[in-house]
Amino acid sequence: MGTGLDAAAVFPYDIDINPSGGHTHEHIIRRARFSSPHSKAGRALHRRNSRQGPRHGAALRACGEAGRVLAFDVQEDAVRQTNELLAREGKHAEVHLDSHAHMENYAAPESVDCIVFNFGRLPGGDPHIFTHADSSIEAVNAGLRLLKPGGVMALAIYYGGENGYGERDALLAHLKTLDDRKYSVLVCDWANRRNDPPIPAFIFKD
Repeated sequence: MGTGLDAAAVFPYDIDINPSGGHTHEHIIRRARFSSPHSKAGRALHRRNSRQGPRHGAALRACGEAGRVLAFDVQEDAVRQTNELLAREGKHAEVHLDSHAHMENYAAPESVDCIVFNFGRLPGGDPHIFTHADSSIEAVNAGLRLLKPGGVMALAIYYGGENGYGERDALLAHLKTLDDRKYSVLVCDWANRRNDPPIPAFIFKD
């Protein structure tokens, strides 16, 4: 599910974190830095972007030459697939085989501009692999400590099926406890989608 964070309002980034790396290739690819234009892959991408116009230019500017894109996944196959896709696209991101709850080991407090979470299960993936409320809430709290003032966190909460509704309920309850003097929380609702549609939520750090 797209979170809408490809809009120009949220870049340029210094640091962008995707704690569900293997599940959201598109976000990582759009945010990752292009290889140097002097490399073979970089020259090819530079020629292609020159022809295709502003859509690729926006992705090129999203993180900047000095920026970082970090991604996390606990599945080795997901990390491998993400790295292979980055290599094919001629882009760079730091893809870590680690839990999203440990992201504070990789970035300094209040240094991150944008964090994008996918919670729950991966539609079309192994239904027995999904996130859990305790580590997910821990990851949200860690992410909030990493966000800069003015930064944004996006959550896509998948539920139902094998993973049930417990994590969804725990996350939504936790969002209501966040201090409104520090954070603005927006939770969205699909008006006409059936069969447990994912819930988009956004946290803006004031």
